[in-house]
Amino acid sequence: MKSGYNHIKDTFQNIDTGYNSDYWNRGINFRKRKSVERIDKPTKLYRARELGYKAKQGYIIVRSRIRKGTRRKSRPRMGRKPRSLGVSKITPKKNLQRIAEERAQKKYTNLEVLNSYKIYDDGRHWYYEVIFVDPNHPRIKSDPNIKWICETHHKRRVNRGLTSAGKRGRGLHKKGWGTEKNRPSIRANKNRGK
Repeated sequence: MKSGYNHIKDTFQNIDTGYNSDYWNRGINFRKRKSVERIDKPTKLYRARELGYKAKQGYIIVRSRIRKGTRRKSRPRMGRKPRSLGVSKITPKKNLQRIAEERAQKKYTNLEVLNSYKIYDDGRHWYYEVIFVDPNHPRIKSDPNIKWICETHHKRRVNRGLTSAGKRGRGLHKKGWGTEKNRPSIRANKNRGK
């Protein structure tokens, strides 16, 4: 027997992406909206629940948009070797999902990012839904499963790479052989011998 969330998951995985489908029209609607915008409820309910979302007071969902690809750098006119132009393949050291979370955090400064997940992409942008938690809300403070986020050492966790996307970008989702220098962090491990 499948649970209800598994049935919801199946509908998202087997979704029609053709012309004038719901998926198609959703993208049109997303492009008309702001780059960071609060929404009423999660688009992918099963994924939000997997990442800790609850339909109760103190939880907020925000949609965040970020452009695809590497940095847009202008091509120098002269004074370079061709190999030193530095135009293409200039990438940030953070993944785009983490940057999308940080941009959403800038707008909602009194909330803490719990997690995020991808909902849509087109030729130009990625769209993520970011799960926020209000650490000052009494319903959050009294919930034993989430009240850890109210403690002071969890402030601005997204800027310190403590969300799931941040840990993945720092190589902390892997263990064992080949990851000896990833913990506690790459920079801390580099300075360990000094």
